[in-house]
Amino acid sequence: MPLLSASSSTLVIVDFQARLMPAIHDGPRLVANAKRLVDAAGLLSVPVLMTEQNPAGLGGTVAELAGAGPVVAKMSFDCCAEPAFLDALAGDGQLVLCGCETHVCLGQTVLSLLEHRRRVVVVQDASGSRLPESKEAALRRLERHGAEIVTAEMVIFEWLRTAAHPAFREVLKLVK
Repeated sequence: MPLLSASSSTLVIVDFQARLMPAIHDGPRLVANAKRLVDAAGLLSVPVLMTEQNPAGLGGTVAELAGAGPVVAKMSFDCCAEPAFLDALAGDGQLVLCGCETHVCLGQTVLSLLEHRRRVVVVQDASGSRLPESKEAALRRLERHGAEIVTAEMVIFEWLRTAAHPAFREVLKLVK
């Protein structure tokens, strides 16, 4: 099924950490789009899972996203190397991922999830790297290997599906 479904999706927020974000190209816009996704997930009952890379060194999740869901701390760049991460994503639901850095932690995680035969959707306007060319190269590679590349609004409106949805007006406020 090509369309995303709120009832079978999990939103995965990878390493939006306070000490890392100032170095990420277009960081404030990426955080704002991730926040839109988190808020829409809350309104539409989509579970959220978060990760933090070496939180002792890079700090916790940025304030705008903190508390959105359970956090898996890790040292490996690939989130899948942490058993708690895979345990939290048990099943075969759709995985909507965003985060930093696209060419390192996010990229390695997406490739591993694809190896686990999961449907992976990467939100390009809520994912970043220090250098734009690193992000672009990573997105091309991930797409070649089977990840779908989307925008935050695409995800939100697919989760919503119809203007008749009871949460439509609240969700619409997130994208205006």
